[in-house]
Amino acid sequence: MKKILGFDIGTNSIGWAIVYGDTNEDGKLQLKEIANAGSRIIPMDASILGDFDKGNSVSQTKARTEYRGMRRMRERYLLRRERLYRILNIMGFLPEHFSECLKRYGKFTNNSEPKLAWLKDNEGKMQFLFKQSFNEMLNEFYEHNPQLTEEAKKIPYDWTLYYLRKKALTAPIQKEELAWILLNFNQKRGYYQLRGEDEEDTQNKIEEYLSLKIIRVEATDEKKGDGTWHNVYLENGMVYRRTSKTFLDWEGKTKDFIITTLLDNNGQPKVDKDGQIRRSLRQPKEDDWGLLKKKTEASIDKSAKTVGSYIYDNLLSDTTQKIKGRLVRTIEREYYKSELKAILEKQKQFIPELNDKELYDRCVEELYPSNDAHRNNITHRDFTYLLAEDILFYQRPLKSKKSLIADCQYETRAYKNPETGETKHIGIKCVSKSHPRFQEFRLWQFISNLRIYERSKIVDGKTKLDVDVTDSFLKDETVYERLFEFLNNKKAIKQDTLLSSFFKLKKQNGKHLYRWNYVEDREYPCNETRELILSRLKKAGISASFLTTETEEALWHILYSVSDKQELRTALATFARKNTLDETTFTEHFIKIPPFKNDYGAYSLKALNKLLPLIRMGKYWSEESIDAKTRERIDRIIDGEADENIKNTVREKAINLNDISHFKGLPLWLACYVVYNRHSEASDTERWKRPEDIDEYLRHFRQHSLNNPIVEQVVMETLRTVRDIWKKEGHIDEIHIELGREMKSPAAKRAQMAQNMTENENTNIRIKYLLREFASPDMDIEGVHPHSPSQQELLRIYEEGVLASERDITPDIKELIGRLNEKSKQPSHSDVQRYKLWLDQKYRSPYTGLAIPLSRLFTPDYEIEHVIPQSRYFDNSFTNKVICESEVNKLKDNQLGYEFIMRHHGEKVPLSRGITATILEPKEYEQLVKNTYSANPQKLKKLMMDDIPDGFIDRQLNDSRYISKLVKSLMSKIVREKGEEEATSKNVIVCTGSVTDRLKKDWGVNDVWNRIILPRFERLDKMCGQQLYTTKNTSGHVIPDMPIEQQRGFNKKRIDHRHHAMDAIVIACATRSIVNYLNNESAKHDAQTTRHDLQHALCHKQRTDANGNYQWTLNMPWDTFPADVNNALNRIIVSFKQNLRVISRTKNKIQKLKNNKRVLEQQTKGDNWAIRKPLHKETVYGEVNLRLQKEVKLKEAITRPDDIIDRDLKKKIKAMLELGYDLKKIKAYFEDNAEIWSDINLNKIPIYYFTAETSDRYFATRKPIDQSFNRKKIINEITDTGIQKIMLRHLENNGEDPDIAFSPEGIEEMNRNIRTLNNGKWHQPILKVRVYEKANKFAIGKSGNKSKKFVEAAKGTNLFFAIYEGEDGKRRYSSIPLNVVIDRMKAGLPVADEDGIIPTFVLSPGDLVYLPKEGETLSVETIDKSRIYKMVSCNGKQCFFIGNTIAKAIINNNDLHEFNVLNKIEIALTGENIKEKCIPIKVDRLGQIVKLGY
Repeated sequence: MKKILGFDIGTNSIGWAIVYGDTNEDGKLQLKEIANAGSRIIPMDASILGDFDKGNSVSQTKARTEYRGMRRMRERYLLRRERLYRILNIMGFLPEHFSECLKRYGKFTNNSEPKLAWLKDNEGKMQFLFKQSFNEMLNEFYEHNPQLTEEAKKIPYDWTLYYLRKKALTAPIQKEELAWILLNFNQKRGYYQLRGEDEEDTQNKIEEYLSLKIIRVEATDEKKGDGTWHNVYLENGMVYRRTSKTFLDWEGKTKDFIITTLLDNNGQPKVDKDGQIRRSLRQPKEDDWGLLKKKTEASIDKSAKTVGSYIYDNLLSDTTQKIKGRLVRTIEREYYKSELKAILEKQKQFIPELNDKELYDRCVEELYPSNDAHRNNITHRDFTYLLAEDILFYQRPLKSKKSLIADCQYETRAYKNPETGETKHIGIKCVSKSHPRFQEFRLWQFISNLRIYERSKIVDGKTKLDVDVTDSFLKDETVYERLFEFLNNKKAIKQDTLLSSFFKLKKQNGKHLYRWNYVEDREYPCNETRELILSRLKKAGISASFLTTETEEALWHILYSVSDKQELRTALATFARKNTLDETTFTEHFIKIPPFKNDYGAYSLKALNKLLPLIRMGKYWSEESIDAKTRERIDRIIDGEADENIKNTVREKAINLNDISHFKGLPLWLACYVVYNRHSEASDTERWKRPEDIDEYLRHFRQHSLNNPIVEQVVMETLRTVRDIWKKEGHIDEIHIELGREMKSPAAKRAQMAQNMTENENTNIRIKYLLREFASPDMDIEGVHPHSPSQQELLRIYEEGVLASERDITPDIKELIGRLNEKSKQPSHSDVQRYKLWLDQKYRSPYTGLAIPLSRLFTPDYEIEHVIPQSRYFDNSFTNKVICESEVNKLKDNQLGYEFIMRHHGEKVPLSRGITATILEPKEYEQLVKNTYSANPQKLKKLMMDDIPDGFIDRQLNDSRYISKLVKSLMSKIVREKGEEEATSKNVIVCTGSVTDRLKKDWGVNDVWNRIILPRFERLDKMCGQQLYTTKNTSGHVIPDMPIEQQRGFNKKRIDHRHHAMDAIVIACATRSIVNYLNNESAKHDAQTTRHDLQHALCHKQRTDANGNYQWTLNMPWDTFPADVNNALNRIIVSFKQNLRVISRTKNKIQKLKNNKRVLEQQTKGDNWAIRKPLHKETVYGEVNLRLQKEVKLKEAITRPDDIIDRDLKKKIKAMLELGYDLKKIKAYFEDNAEIWSDINLNKIPIYYFTAETSDRYFATRKPIDQSFNRKKIINEITDTGIQKIMLRHLENNGEDPDIAFSPEGIEEMNRNIRTLNNGKWHQPILKVRVYEKANKFAIGKSGNKSKKFVEAAKGTNLFFAIYEGEDGKRRYSSIPLNVVIDRMKAGLPVADEDGIIPTFVLSPGDLVYLPKEGETLSVETIDKSRIYKMVSCNGKQCFFIGNTIAKAIINNNDLHEFNVLNKIEIALTGENIKEKCIPIKVDRLGQIVKLGY
């Protein structure tokens, strides 16, 4: 018995099926039954899947990697700080109150983290420690700004730091003040800029960041939305245009702008027709930080000051400036480092400890007690080096990423294990694509594969399209040699440049008569590295002859390997000196070269050096460059000498190479056979003999090696599924695979596919609307059936023919097309009338040239016709279909379009309407199809074919994409027979989507699917009370349907997970003969079995209408196949891959020195826990104690009189209390004097209270002001009442419109008028505010500042839902927060308990449960699989589920929800509450129940 495994592999799904078959008496395989089938789903966020399918290459891990990077930066900052504390403590530089709070290793004692510059006095108030310096600074401010005294404006204590940084350069400061400065440098130490990170040496533009004064502003009459266009006139004469809802009050102000100047090829500014330099203007964005950095550095350089002095002097001249974001910018670290060194060197004159060698040695010993090497290295240094270079500005070298580079498939390096003496081989890494040798290699490949086609040529009296005329242009080696020299100095080449500049071909009517075999409008790389180096040499005034092979490689190595800018400058200067070049000129022109991309080829440098000599041509080829071993192999190949290392395959492929001079200009595949005895595709012919071999492969698989985590995840899960099937079923004979298009395609291709699908969907919906209109009696169009797929296809082909000639369409028709293509607009009756007239006039039959009237289009007079007949070549795409007269279609029979014209041109064909059509002459036909389909080259080519060339078929069959090859290679390891050497085993059969679709249609599987999903559509009909979601087909059977207006984005196959298994069953039954028939392998001229023979062996004729038309339908695998598919699908329990790894112990390794050898040892100290889930959202909150208002009765009010809001009432009550009045007397007083206190309600007295007095908790965080701050939000969410009042007054002044008040211009206006808004008092500009919310948040940590920082649980972190069942059968429920789960797991406890009681069972997302019927006896064999549900999510005491097989809701809009808004339910479709009665089910990867119950 033969076992065939079918796989349908998608981005997050694996459908599989096992089919049994036997070999009959004729030796042919006869399939018998479906043994098993299943669907394995990898849950994935819909947005991630959508992005992947659309070609968006955003990594799933990008966000968490960024957060991890931030955490690491903070950890390194804290580590530097702790090292600094330890040193400063030893030196005695820390204030006593600060030093007392430090433990060993520079850490703070629990719950203490004092401020160095602030000291708490006896009364608990904070006092500034450096008052003397602060007063000195104040005197300077008052001296420079006398108005500060009058305005009583306060100067922040923190500004003392910048005063001290300036003072320390010239005068003595206290030790403690120096410590404060050092800690500040640790916090703000500048940006360590790697080469090329913000410098893009663009040759076509210059961008400058300028601050320009605005001369005047004028509002125009032009509108854009709600805004008005404004012209802003700048001091440099330029005009900036922007929209604003309010008038831009910018006159006289200075604003920041980015000015872009365009440059020509010589680096000179471009000018317009009036001779003015072409410049553009815009305001800065966040990603312009690089330009802002340059501007800030230029300002500091111009001032000739240190950073601290620059900031202080700016504050001194303008006290309204903000430091953060205005004066302190991201600048290079060198500025800070030079300032600190200058400060330390100056303070050595005043602070003796900085010159104490013994103290220095103690500090070094403290930091490096066991690192003798580093301690000895810095022992002769001083405190300036230790503090600046070794602690504050130390930068850890980047880790090597060499391990991520793939190994060469051909070359290895042998080494001897020093301990065992064993010889081992390791792969040599692939070479960088920027390496000069790879650049040359790629260029020779490009030239070798280049073909030139003449678009249209008369051959033997026939017009042929795309005739290969390469030999006419590339006649001999000298031409190839010249072509290489032409391309070798270029960065890239386009088709037009090659044809015009090299081949000297001129265009006709704006288009070349020739084309190359590559994509026509794409630019292909040449020798990018050489062009880059040559361009810089030219700018430096150095001749191109300087660039020899040796100097090019040496210079490339410097540019490639050095990332630090200063190191690069040094290396370039050294290179210039060695080669007697001008150091300054050479270095300045090469220093700005951006780093080369981290892209790598498929071969190592060693392999390239062996292959290149066989690929080169002309003077670039030399016999001497062929390495010795390759030369020996070539000699044996030429002489025919026996050698077991040379396969017969190699001799066959090199049979025509009988002289050493023939071994040049070889195609790459042949060069690989000559040098390495194999081509790269046949490198891995391993055979797995048992399922455990897959486990071994998975253990050694290198994570992220596929560079696509989504694809990698599904490929690995596929292997695990195969392993489990292998264990269950035993040996597998064949594996059939269909790989989803999105899996095989790169990002750009996926994006194009997504766009095409959207366009096709819009077209289909529009056509259905049109057909519905055409069915109207007053349209006078016969035989219209709006729900007929064939008529929908007919109209699509009809449209395609006309739209292809769009260049001839008049403007009013173009406008009509635009309206008909609108996504949401249904064509009106008049639109359809115009559409009808247009089609009547434009469309012609391709074979007769006669117009096809729309009124007859849907009658039997016209039929869909395949240009290349399906009997000869299976192509059901729209590019292979046209509409023609029925009689012409019958006459054409199984001929190609052009073949039919050549045989029947001029022939008269009687048509049904009593007219006669004449088949077009070849010239007329050629002209018609060229005019009609000039914009559709694929259809044009098919219409002009008179034969099906094998090359055309091979291109359709070829699938060389990496993922496809990988999957085929892995599957081949399982079914490869002994002696097989090909990469893809003969027992691996690959299907395509079109093959599967055809088989499902012919085998009745689509009808099976309709029956399976029909109950869901019938339920929707009941829910909406009318028959919208079902209809009847031509056979009278009820089938699922969808209203046209709801069809966008809907696919009835995608609503149920079992469709993956259904496809896998069909794929398993697709024998090699069927695949060869449908993928056109049998259409090749040298096919062993002809297409005609296969058709008669695999298919039967089936009538399609009463006119004698028929189609070939593929025979079913066996008679009961549809029923068996139905039964197999109904038996399936979908399995879901779970990822509940919340926390795990890390396996950190520490490098230690043992016996003078560095060894890695497992870390044993510490907890070593790694959290595997997002624990909380990124926003950090602080708990706040708010003073809020509430209303209380008099009884409570007199217990807290100070909190009463009404001042008069408070005063009166306090006075009565002092007189000894009790509640009764006070109440009597107010009742007796009710007229005086008429506005007071004794049952609702407003009082203040603090939230800390209640059980409610409030948390606040800082947020920037934006247009969401309306009156309600300001009052209810901002903590600071003073800021509330300012913002409310500003909002009032702007008509209560937050869009105006808190737009960027509005915020600027508020801060400009802030003194007026604050009742004449000065206030700091407001850009961010503290907003609060009532919530339950948890602390980040338990000690230090972490205990005061609160966060909110991340979305989707409720991963555990505990169900407790008492003896009485009643259940209690609880969702366990992730932070609680983590704490319990760390302690080795179960994820949940309730007062020591362990849950009856715990559910997590993806877990399956069974909902038993009343009184049901539980049995794995008899359970009703329709009552199996998947747990989706939980919250509090709620738990949500969805049917096990349901993939997505049929409909989920405002009017109707199949389940509920979030596509999940608590109540089963049969009415029971699922959580109250469910029992857990455990299934394995194959969907087999392994445990039922708890």
